[in-house]
Order: sequence, then structure tokens, then C-alpha cells
Amino acid sequence: MSIIKGYQAEQLAGHFLTKNGLDIIARNYRCKGGEIDLVCRDKNTVVFVEVRSRAATGFASAKESVTLTKQQRLIRAAHLFLLEKKWTESYPCRFDVVALQMKQEDMKIEWIKDAFICG
Repeated sequence: MSIIKGYQAEQLAGHFLTKNGLDIIARNYRCKGGEIDLVCRDKNTVVFVEVRSRAATGFASAKESVTLTKQQRLIRAAHLFLLEKKWTESYPCRFDVVALQMKQEDMKIEWIKDAFICG
């Protein structure tokens, strides 16, 4: 089985997160300099989610694959999202990573809450 990519990975991650109690606010939020795969709400917390599809190899984990540069882009995009919604002081936020890992015919979903912090 090959790696699940793009739209399909985001759909599977979104379904997984909704099943686990999150509400999806936005998909593929784009702005100058960044993109956020999924924006969700977990009770009163806004959750910015990076979706990663990984093959079962010995290379970097999903968390490690979100480089410092990628984190900075996500933080910038999240800031713009919050400004656009006028939520800058209303809700706490966090950054999660959802990794879909393929190994032969099996798929494992890893949800890393608070994968990195802003600042």
C-alpha cells in the first residue's frame, strides 16, 4: 500500500479528529506565507493541525518532520487566522500533528497534541 497523500490524508485525519471529539472549523486555510491543513475546536481551545503521511521507515517521525521553518509558517498562518476571525484574545490555542503511517496493508494514526509551542 502506498502513502496516502494530500486531500485523502486530510479527510482521514479530519474524520479521526471528529470521532475523538473535535469540531472542524476550517480546512486548508491559506494565507500569504502559510497554510494550515485543519483548524479545529477542542472545547474552548482552537487547534491548528498539520497532517503528515508517513511510510513505515526509520526516517524522521511525524513530529520531527515538522521543521522549525514549517512551525514558523504554521504559527504565522495561525496568527492571521485568529486576527481574521477576531479571536486573538478569546481562545487558547495549540498546535497538533496527525500522522498517518502506512505499513503494508495497515494504517496507523498518531495524534500528537501540543506537538510544538508558539514562541
